[in-house]
Amino acid sequence: MRKANWQLSERRRFLQASALAIASPWTGLARGDVSQFSKTEPRNLPTLRMRSVRRIHHNGEHNAFTDLCRFRGKLYLTFRSCPDGHMVHPTSSILILSSEDGIQWEEVHRFSVPQRDVRDPHFLLFKDRLFVITGTWYTGNSTLPLDQYDLNKHLGYAVWSDDGVVWNGPQMLEGTFGHYVWRAASDGKLAYLCGRRNPRFEITARGEGDNVESVMLASEDGLVWRKHALFQETEGDETAFWIDSQGTLTGVARRARNRPAQLLRSQPPYLQWERMELERGVGGPMIVRWGDHWLVGGRDTSQPSQPVTALDWLDGDRLVRALELPSGGDNSYPGFVELDATNALLSYYSSHEEDGQGRPITAIYLAHLTKE
Repeated sequence: MRKANWQLSERRRFLQASALAIASPWTGLARGDVSQFSKTEPRNLPTLRMRSVRRIHHNGEHNAFTDLCRFRGKLYLTFRSCPDGHMVHPTSSILILSSEDGIQWEEVHRFSVPQRDVRDPHFLLFKDRLFVITGTWYTGNSTLPLDQYDLNKHLGYAVWSDDGVVWNGPQMLEGTFGHYVWRAASDGKLAYLCGRRNPRFEITARGEGDNVESVMLASEDGLVWRKHALFQETEGDETAFWIDSQGTLTGVARRARNRPAQLLRSQPPYLQWERMELERGVGGPMIVRWGDHWLVGGRDTSQPSQPVTALDWLDGDRLVRALELPSGGDNSYPGFVELDATNALLSYYSSHEEDGQGRPITAIYLAHLTKE
């Protein structure tokens, strides 16, 4: 995204607030072997710096799973909020906030689905319309017990807006029953959505593990979806797609039990996939193209007792650490908006801070990034 509509005065306000934030006391496929991408020599990568980080939402609930975008000149942030915590509860809701400048945020929409846990909301900008797509897990009237976790209880929902003010839905997404839907992308003609599911919608499997496949779903309108391609036959999990102006798709796929993530590439019509293992697992992955470089974000659990939200440059086929954000415990799921060639905003959630009684909180944060 470019910096159109990002007014100079607004940027000054953000930088001034960012400087104050720094000083504030709280700142702290197809079947087959994995393909080997052509090796490239290491490049001179930019230096990534965190100019500031600000806590922008905490309401005493568990706030998590962010995404960030720009639409019609404004910034939009979405995330899940639940009074009962991280796991699967019918009391959860999805919040959508809007901002003119990245400093002052207002809630513009909130929704839930009866007898379903809503989680992992993501934006989709498609055909001049802004969608928020969320996975939902059937719970009935109370918290879903761990031994009843079954991907077949999943169903995608969406809300959408033409102006960011009036919102429609939530509406069930046709073709997503039994799919845990996640990030979406578009080539302008079709929208593509990651959905993981039990093979053949098998009813005896519980939870998630090796016996999960990842499917690319396609849609002409953002509301009715169909299977387009199978890109992970085993260990399917959260996958982020990025489609460039030439139609080339690059993705990062999380894998079960924190196994190394995979780098994915595919050309239109996205029926054949190349895959390569990265150095480590990436939880809640994000991949974006920022200028001439790929930036990958997500949770790094290389040290299991100290999980952190991390950003890496993708240098050919390897991850090169760029920055670790103030984070800990339950954290990650970043969203990204480019402001210009050297400035960007990144949303994420974390539970590294405490309230006045010394209890950990799970809140939403916004970091101002610069690259040199």
